[in-house]
Amino acid sequence: MIVVTGAAGFIASCLVSKLNEEGFNHVVVVDKFDNDEKNKNLVDKNILDYVDRDDFLEWLDTVGDKVEFIFHLGARTDTAEFDQELLDTLNTEYSKAVWRKCIAYQIPLVYASSAATYGLGEHGYEDDDSIIPDLKPLNPYGISKNEFDKWVLEQETTPFFWAGLKFFNVYGPNEYHKGRMASVILHAFNQIQKTDGMKLFRSHNPEFKDGEQQRDFVYVKDVVDVCYFLMHHRKDSAIYNLGSGKARTFLDLCRAVFKALDKPENISFVDTPEDIRDKYQYFTEANMGKLKGIGYTQEFTELEDGIDHYVSNYLLNSKIR
Repeated sequence: MIVVTGAAGFIASCLVSKLNEEGFNHVVVVDKFDNDEKNKNLVDKNILDYVDRDDFLEWLDTVGDKVEFIFHLGARTDTAEFDQELLDTLNTEYSKAVWRKCIAYQIPLVYASSAATYGLGEHGYEDDDSIIPDLKPLNPYGISKNEFDKWVLEQETTPFFWAGLKFFNVYGPNEYHKGRMASVILHAFNQIQKTDGMKLFRSHNPEFKDGEQQRDFVYVKDVVDVCYFLMHHRKDSAIYNLGSGKARTFLDLCRAVFKALDKPENISFVDTPEDIRDKYQYFTEANMGKLKGIGYTQEFTELEDGIDHYVSNYLLNSKIR
């Protein structure tokens, strides 16, 4: 059995599809399953069993010796959530409990960290263990993820293989339920379809022109390919960046969406809200050398190609992956 937590969510449901495509049908999915919109992401998947998040740890005690691998992707991912106690419970402490079960039953583990741990990037975007204790995330979500990363690096006893993945700006099918937390690509698609135009945040940093703020956007197809690679690799335990390795501007992104929709460009700018200006990231870019250094050789999808594929194959026909 392969277990995927947070399975009804964006990245995890795409991973379930990837596993099915590769012939893995004994997949156990873990989530709360209390959101009908999210649950649509699991329709037509080959799933062995559904386990409620609150029952998962006890369930592992009954079948732990039969579990081949755990992808722990479930978390509270809202960067605007300010209940630190809730995030500590769901993201940090729950992950520690999963980690301990993986040790007890010798189950290899891949878990979701986040590029939100890097904060404003004061220490760069190197997935170097030595900088993790010094990182200063900008929100409670990022703090909860970094606290778990720090805890992991302090552990003398570990699963025989584990990997933490710092996801950068992931986009792609199955994110429609995420509301404001969905990718800029989805927001651009919806806004352009509705208004024939797209509004971007104006730059309030003299080093960047309007629309030239940069992010590392990574297609979810590439993310699940990395997860699949690690499931077979099972060595070189570490925390890894997972982005495309190439920062791109919001103007690049919007132009690609207009092109995919075959609509003329119509981009305007609005002020960045004052309450987030001092926490606004103007540049993120994953250094991908560490992952490539352990033998990952697949190329990452160019932003324009990923957007065209996402828009043409999923958004225009409301298809899930």
